[in-house]
Amino acid sequence: MSTTATWTVTGMTCGHCVASVTEEVEELDGVTAVDVDLASGAVTVTSEQPLDDAAVRAAVAEAGYSVA
Repeated sequence: MSTTATWTVTGMTCGHCVASVTEEVEELDGVTAVDVDLASGAVTVTSEQPLDDAAVRAAVAEAGYSVA
């Protein structure tokens, strides 16, 4: 059974930003889909099991952004 969670990421301004965040979050174990809405900063992640909040924050930080 999959689970979906949404985080708000700040600092994204373009398609490259979206691609960077998507790429880093997709590397987390169990992630099956990442949907980033540039306008709102919403990053919706679908995964096989609930994700560790710290892991998602670290992936976003690795991409150069932060979770609000």
